Amino acid sequence: MTSPFLSLSRPALVNLAIALEQGRLMLPTTVSALSGSVPPELCGAIESEINYLYDSGAKAAHIAYTLRMMAAERYAAQGERDKVDLVWTGHAIPGSESRDTSVVVRELFASALKNVLISSYALDKGIKARHLFQVLADKMDADPSLRVKMYLNVDRPYRDERPDSVLLREFAEGFRNEIWPGERLPEVFHDPRSLTTTTQHTRACLHAKCIAVDDEKLLVTSANFTEAAHERNIEAGILLADPWAARAVRIQFENLVAKRILRRVPGL
Repeated sequence: MTSPFLSLSRPALVNLAIALEQGRLMLPTTVSALSGSVPPELCGAIESEINYLYDSGAKAAHIAYTLRMMAAERYAAQGERDKVDLVWTGHAIPGSESRDTSVVVRELFASALKNVLISSYALDKGIKARHLFQVLADKMDADPSLRVKMYLNVDRPYRDERPDSVLLREFAEGFRNEIWPGERLPEVFHDPRSLTTTTQHTRACLHAKCIAVDDEKLLVTSANFTEAAHERNIEAGILLADPWAARAVRIQFENLVAKRILRRVPGL
């Protein structure tokens, strides 16, 4: 059986508890007596519920205590929900409860104080790339203590048989010249399996897309670091204000580096 109390908002639960505690709401109650504390459409159901509890032996103080406990639980649950935001790229929809990907990313970069983790499968180049990273590059140049680590996919072009070292050198040069707009460079890591020339069963790519900032906030998203993904595509992500989750993702990547599953790109 579902209690009609569950349909009341947190303020309504508190107001009803106060009315019972102060004796303004006498038991057994009536619909008219509840009209000042409960939405009209719920008065009948709340009257029946309170009178059922009263007939079962509950006093006003007991019912008020129960209502306050429900209100406190509702507050805690709302606090947890407030830690989660839907992050979206795509058509703007009136009444949407989502936040824009490009705005969220810029805010995350602007708020960074200690460390930033970025993982992406694809990157733009040129002006588009510099626009995406400019805020963070400026922060790095202004604050030598800010550490930025990027985990990126370095792919082998189709039928390209050149050594890994050549492909990594070209990637590093392209990153410095065509992607990163700042003086200080982030530390960049890659998955060597993406460069293998052996069978497809051993080849893999670094496909994760996420941002973690200061072990405080974590964005997990379908959006790569491209202008299209941040501005035009349909992309979905979740922003968590959750220190445990942000730290767990950072440590996960750092453990992969420690085990040499992911490796530093030479020169970056």
